Amino acid sequence: MMNWQQLISNKRLGQEQRHPGRHDDRTEFKRDYDRLIFSAPFRRLQNKTQVFPLPGSIFVHNRLTHSLEVASVGMSLGNDVASQLMAADASLRDTLFPEIGQIVATACLAHDLGNPPFGHSGEKAIQTFFTEGPGNDLQRMVSGEFWDDITRFEGNANAFRLLTHQFEGRRQGGFVMTYSMLASIVKYPYASSAASAKGKFGFFCSERDNYRKIADELGIFCVSKAGEPLRYVRHPLVYLVEAADDICYEIMDLEDAHKLKILSFDEIASLLLQFFEEADQRLILQRIDEEGLTDENEKVVYMRARVIGLLEQECVRTFVANEQAILSGTFEGSLIKHIAPRPAAAYRRCAELSAERIYRSKVVLDVELSGYKIMETLMQQMTEAIMHPDRYYSQQLIGRVSSQYAIHAKDLETRIMAVIDYISGMTDVYALDVYQKINGISLPIV
Repeated sequence: MMNWQQLISNKRLGQEQRHPGRHDDRTEFKRDYDRLIFSAPFRRLQNKTQVFPLPGSIFVHNRLTHSLEVASVGMSLGNDVASQLMAADASLRDTLFPEIGQIVATACLAHDLGNPPFGHSGEKAIQTFFTEGPGNDLQRMVSGEFWDDITRFEGNANAFRLLTHQFEGRRQGGFVMTYSMLASIVKYPYASSAASAKGKFGFFCSERDNYRKIADELGIFCVSKAGEPLRYVRHPLVYLVEAADDICYEIMDLEDAHKLKILSFDEIASLLLQFFEEADQRLILQRIDEEGLTDENEKVVYMRARVIGLLEQECVRTFVANEQAILSGTFEGSLIKHIAPRPAAAYRRCAELSAERIYRSKVVLDVELSGYKIMETLMQQMTEAIMHPDRYYSQQLIGRVSSQYAIHAKDLETRIMAVIDYISGMTDVYALDVYQKINGISLPIV
């Protein structure tokens, strides 16, 4: 059984023995939050696709706005869980436990940091470059576990790498974040070799020791047997980060679909109202009339807010009711799958309709097709360059890469990972710009 006193730690990865003087009253977890907000990787999320193309005349969500909304819901989830659990166990009040809302919010800010340009199609382009493309020839040159990492490339694992990896030229590893915050973003706490062929995983082999160190410190127990690929149970706060993400992407995607006229107002209203009992539906519609809301977008915003509030309360109730199973590592599935029958059924209907009408819509598919080709080309060109660095064109390409990436390393696996780091860190716009330049489609204008 894991325990909260050990699970919540403000020790920093890379600064375990350091206790510098403080010049303000921020907690260590608030410092984590501020470091992310002011970081370049977080700012770059504003130019990374969430679902729909980056905005023209209609503003829809990008990875940045999505992450901020998830953090807001995450803060509420963490604070409400803390309040209820402390009411049942007063001993938690004199620990770091009351700060779990801040930890969850920070982990929510970070949960998409590792996503490459163009979302899911960017992930697939990296994976299939090695499984179906020219990169397949590299299999005989690298280790089996490294091959599992790159052929199953995962944005979740890449976020953990970004926050913990010691890039070339840096004295400290990554962002030097707290142990609890880092554990809270690892949704799939196991190595790539422990995942199914199309499964998710939480850390690359290069960051395996970092995760093991964090898990040992926090008392997260390992469930793999000797000789098996590394696998742990989740840190409990992962469930709250996951719930915040589940709530936001499903419900906010519906709002964007309405703005883009992919779904009608009547369809959206029907989907959102079905979360509530009939009496509550009437109260919501009455409130809309009393507030004088006549614009359909404003009506959708109000109903969406009510749904998010309901789902947040349901996830808090589910977490508190299942606290012991979560702490023992026996809880299965996400919180959203264990909420009350009516909102659970409504959520499933939203997910089914999104898969059918939103994620397969022409505008989304066009972005995925274009993004896939851009990423495929960048992977091919950059990998060719590191394999043949003496060629003239290779030197030109490598010259574009920042010195923070170990692109000149002697070890092949390190160079391959440097290429993935470089390309996955691009924004959609920058990836397109590089693609056009290396293909002679555009010239820089000075």
